[in-house]
Amino acid sequence: MWKKIWNPSNRKVLFCNIITAFVLNLFLEWMERKSFAEVVHFINERTYVFLFNAAILFMFLSVVFLVKKKIFVYTIITGCWLIIGITNGVVLNGRKTPFTAVDLTVVKSILPVLNSYLELWQIVLLVIALVAAVVLLVCLCLYSPVAKERFDIRANFLVFFVMILAFGGLAYVGVGRGELISTFDNPINGYKDYGVVYGFCVTALDTGIDRPMNYSRERVARLKNKITDGIAEEEAAENPKDSREPNIIFIQLESFFDLTQVKDLQLSEDPIPFFHQLQKETTSGRLHVPVYGAGTINTEFEVITGMSTDYFGTGEYPYRSVLKDKTCTSIAYWLKDLSYESTVIHNNNASFYDRYKVFANLGFDNFITLENMRVNDWTDAGWAKDSVLTEYILDTMEETSKKDIIYTISVQGHGDYPTDEQEDAKITVSGEEYTQSRLNQITYYANQINEMDTFLQNLLAKLSDCGEDTMVIAYGDHLPGLDFETDDLKEGTRYETPYFIWDNFGWNASHRKSESENVTAYELASKVLSQVNIHSGLINQFHQTMDGTKNVGKNLQLLQYDMLYGADFSHEGEDELEPTVLNYSLNPLRVIKVKENDEKYLLLGENFNQYSRVYINGILTSSVLKSDKVLEIKASALKDGDEITIHQVSKTNSNITLNQSEVFVFEETQVEPLYKYGGVEK
Repeated sequence: MWKKIWNPSNRKVLFCNIITAFVLNLFLEWMERKSFAEVVHFINERTYVFLFNAAILFMFLSVVFLVKKKIFVYTIITGCWLIIGITNGVVLNGRKTPFTAVDLTVVKSILPVLNSYLELWQIVLLVIALVAAVVLLVCLCLYSPVAKERFDIRANFLVFFVMILAFGGLAYVGVGRGELISTFDNPINGYKDYGVVYGFCVTALDTGIDRPMNYSRERVARLKNKITDGIAEEEAAENPKDSREPNIIFIQLESFFDLTQVKDLQLSEDPIPFFHQLQKETTSGRLHVPVYGAGTINTEFEVITGMSTDYFGTGEYPYRSVLKDKTCTSIAYWLKDLSYESTVIHNNNASFYDRYKVFANLGFDNFITLENMRVNDWTDAGWAKDSVLTEYILDTMEETSKKDIIYTISVQGHGDYPTDEQEDAKITVSGEEYTQSRLNQITYYANQINEMDTFLQNLLAKLSDCGEDTMVIAYGDHLPGLDFETDDLKEGTRYETPYFIWDNFGWNASHRKSESENVTAYELASKVLSQVNIHSGLINQFHQTMDGTKNVGKNLQLLQYDMLYGADFSHEGEDELEPTVLNYSLNPLRVIKVKENDEKYLLLGENFNQYSRVYINGILTSSVLKSDKVLEIKASALKDGDEITIHQVSKTNSNITLNQSEVFVFEETQVEPLYKYGGVEK
């Protein structure tokens, strides 16, 4: 048996695997750190960890012991890790968080906006490289040589099994010595301290919420009783004059951050003067967010649900895991009992991060996105400017008959930030500690947040006398991807962004001193609701009564596990949360009449844009957008009695219809000639 195991082929594979594992490991760490000196420092400081990372790669490569087409399998394994390393290096150029296994779940969302991160020539090269890789793999699969030596599968399985045992022993020793941990707080530190290979594997394996010790119906019931008693005390002590049911508008500002807090950075003027004014006049503070440089949806998740992402897997996005097919308690569900209508407004596409699926599971009624907006102003990086949001916030308040909870998701501050010189920039930036290309990026960013600040000023001016009690909560979702570390800041940490709570009935202005504080993202909504004595929703009640109590973290984890992964004892005896059917436009698409122009038909109606598609009898028909009231089709496409519908499709996938018009039945006798091209058609 020993001769079968220790044959020339296996010896060759073994030595090749050892060398390849070390070379790959060095390459992955270099792409992470971008400095050979830092790689050497990592090896010196964390030698065991470096060797364990090489051992993980070695185990992946050892699969070749079990196959005959060794070159083919070898190429796939090394190719995958090379792609992970290269992708990680590229990703770290545009954001602070490294490339994780979780990112593989959002590839579909990122592809449509790839041109905002890469130049055209880079995208072309990427496509060519992918096509070449596929061709290479197909050729290798068909034509790669098969091992000439006699292949003894039993002997090789024994080799592989022994390697697994040795690897398990290495891991056991590492955990026992404290060299390895099963999870880490965030991928940034995890990759730096434990290596790219180990970090990537942890993000792939560490998902969901761990089952709490002694999880049971009785333990959940005891916690619910404490919360109920606490709410009773809160209600007994509160001032009835503060009880209101206002419109509540959250403004989640993309990458919004206070540049005046950066050391050694000089700005020609304050980029966010209105925000600073409100910080002095109303409730404000710093918001502790779960992400840094990217990961908007995790801040969003925390604010909407009141749940902490700390209890999920490392780098996990609940939007892309548990919420894909499960409903979850949220501020939208909390306020349904009070007859609030809930709306999300986002000046980007509906399918980004699969929001068009997730928001139904979070109980929202409406989701107004780029596909149903008229956007005229765009940033140089290709994102819609936030000024467009004002119109749709006010429209929502006007069109809905109920009180509104509106969650607004901004996009203007999104990267990647241009490195070229910003000509005619209103705000200029300087600093001896910064390279010119980085100063150019900061200059671009400073002018974007200045426009976002103006958007807030204009919005609040209109809400001040809108005739309805209204609250606005504005905050940044995370720091921008501009390499600002905690040491670069005058105060706070890289996980803190500014926020304010404003209202048009004076409460937050009069209570500014007592209410201003630093809060976590998952506590923010409950803080807002407590100001107007709204206590619906168990998670909301938890934050309003359990803050500062013993084991508050463990109890929050218990509720989150119970609701999302357990038996949901929290809502025992209550109706299950049902997903909503999202409405994508408060101003419906309409076809009103048809006019004839030469050999073309003009469909006259309302609310058309570049994402409008004409369907005749359920079949897509070629059309040309002439204006928001006119779509043009060939006259030959229609005949008497045909049914016309206009579909508003996803920007990223035209096969996804978000909303559509009612059926318009075409009658030739009602077609009007177009004598002049003007009036309603323009």
